[in-house]
Amino acid sequence: MKVDAGIGHQLDRIPEAVRAAEAAGYDGVRTAEMNHDPFFPLVLAAEHSERLEIATSIAVAFARSPMILANIGHDLNAYSKGRFTLGLGSQIKPHITKRFSMQWGAPAPQMRELVLAMRAIWANWYQGEPLQFVGKYYHHTLMTPAFTPENRDYGPPRVILAAVGSLMTEVAGEVADGMIIHPFSTVPYIEAVTLPAIEKGLARSGRSRKDFEISYSNFVVTGRDEREFEASRQAARERIAFYGSTPAYKGVLESIGAGELQGELNTMSKQGRWKEMGSLITDDILGAFAVVGEPKDVAPEMLRRYGHFTDRTSASFPVSDPAERAAIIRTLRAG
Repeated sequence: MKVDAGIGHQLDRIPEAVRAAEAAGYDGVRTAEMNHDPFFPLVLAAEHSERLEIATSIAVAFARSPMILANIGHDLNAYSKGRFTLGLGSQIKPHITKRFSMQWGAPAPQMRELVLAMRAIWANWYQGEPLQFVGKYYHHTLMTPAFTPENRDYGPPRVILAAVGSLMTEVAGEVADGMIIHPFSTVPYIEAVTLPAIEKGLARSGRSRKDFEISYSNFVVTGRDEREFEASRQAARERIAFYGSTPAYKGVLESIGAGELQGELNTMSKQGRWKEMGSLITDDILGAFAVVGEPKDVAPEMLRRYGHFTDRTSASFPVSDPAERAAIIRTLRAG
């Protein structure tokens, strides 16, 4: 299992963080699109590392056009000498329409078309194929030599998609190189919905599971003492409640017999009762989403529960002791 590290978005700290991650034996570093641009830190990550894979996990796809993403993907992959992975997610309609002021379509078909449009652009740049992509959401029919990148030795980046529902998961299996399983997932949901949908998408594209990388970073509740453990548990409960308030994720709660909780969480979120929502996450629900235990037990339990389908994960677990963290990473990578 490959292990990645998040590097945040404070640009002045990226070089040091990346050098430390490479020295510690991580396989890659990742950024997420939250309150800063996810791509700028990866320029510095590429500059200050030699072997680390770099990736967005994730950038918001529908906030940008396929041409914009194709350019960014090309530049980062060329500069990193083939080490960049473009991780994309759809976000939800209110963010796309109200925060980014972009159009919202049917998410899965639009994502499929966006990835295929990027691949058509890259085929024009790298193989010289005519650019003639005409879809429902995107049209790309113009490319002149002046706008074609010149540094094409490393080709296009790998593309991975974040998904929860079966339709988006099928799209990932069909058109992407891998998938990020949402942290708000349970083993019953992954085995009943996610993995079969991936296989369905792969079959549609004539590929097999060996051609596809699955990334999953589960919740972890741990600590060196009761104070740290309780803080970790509370943070996980609040995060699970936050995700559970999203109507599109109701099926995940239903997989553990807690579907009725979704409506209650959604109502509380609209009332701004974010802290209170966490109190609805019982220990049983927490245990379905998170590995709960002492630091020494984290890696073995992650491998037991998720090792049969997870190719890579992130070291986002709340372990502050460097030696304990290093031991977890070694165990995961060996597993």
